[in-house]
Amino acid sequence: MREFLIVATVALGSSTLRAQRIDTSQADWTGVEQALGRRGLPQPGGVMRFGFPRGDLHVSIGDVQLLPALALGGWVAFMRNGATATLMGDLVLAEDEISLVVDQLMKGGIDVTAVHNHLLGESPHVMYAHIRGQGDATRLAGSVRAALELTKTPLAQPPAVTAARIELDTAAIARILGAGGRVNGGTYQVSVPRRGAIHERGQLVPPSMGVATAINFQPLGEGKVAITGDFVMTAMEVAAVQRALRANRITITALHSHMTDESPRLLFMHFWAVDDAITLARGLRGVLDQMAVQHSTR
Repeated sequence: MREFLIVATVALGSSTLRAQRIDTSQADWTGVEQALGRRGLPQPGGVMRFGFPRGDLHVSIGDVQLLPALALGGWVAFMRNGATATLMGDLVLAEDEISLVVDQLMKGGIDVTAVHNHLLGESPHVMYAHIRGQGDATRLAGSVRAALELTKTPLAQPPAVTAARIELDTAAIARILGAGGRVNGGTYQVSVPRRGAIHERGQLVPPSMGVATAINFQPLGEGKVAITGDFVMTAMEVAAVQRALRANRITITALHSHMTDESPRLLFMHFWAVDDAITLARGLRGVLDQMAVQHSTR
């Protein structure tokens, strides 16, 4: 009798999980989209992601003016967790916006899990606030909207953008990195998930919730690019990643956490370089080879 009960429990649990996956993939995000004032972009794992690029900011590093999609792309993402939802995100803020936004987020029941830099030597200086919330999805979206209204972040629905070619051999870069990407806002963006599951407060966290390595390329002409992004590492990988970055003349701009209760514990290494695109792609592949990531071999 005990064996039957155990099997029945497992079968019921599997059925419940399947139902949750179906509900997640077919979730109605209308209330969230109305609260945020824009449409979301569905992601793998039942995630709905919303971008808030800081097109109002004109940020430069040296003689490179950063496109918003390179390093100024604030975002929030939602995933269903039964009757509630989990929110994670990364808001790009001017220095004088930080206190107002943090206070408003806390008032709205959203945790600020990190506030820090991602870049070095940029002008004007920008900061990044990583956030996390749990509860009713529409309420969470309203809290984010209220916080963003205290900034100069463009909040109108962005116009539809026709896919455009960029002056970059993206196919060659994808072959070198062992991972393909997408053209977005004049940049080439590559996302490389880690191997193995990542959990936060007992919940599986898909890569599209901000736990995949991000590598962005902005073409500068004549085969040169600016690159930035962050490598998502465990503690045991940090030293090797640092050595590989510096061996390839890529600047380390920040090393820190983004979350507070994830398993395994993750650290994020941000970087910057300007050089020949293929040279940098090979250097970045050398960094990825120091990590447990999902990419193909050469």
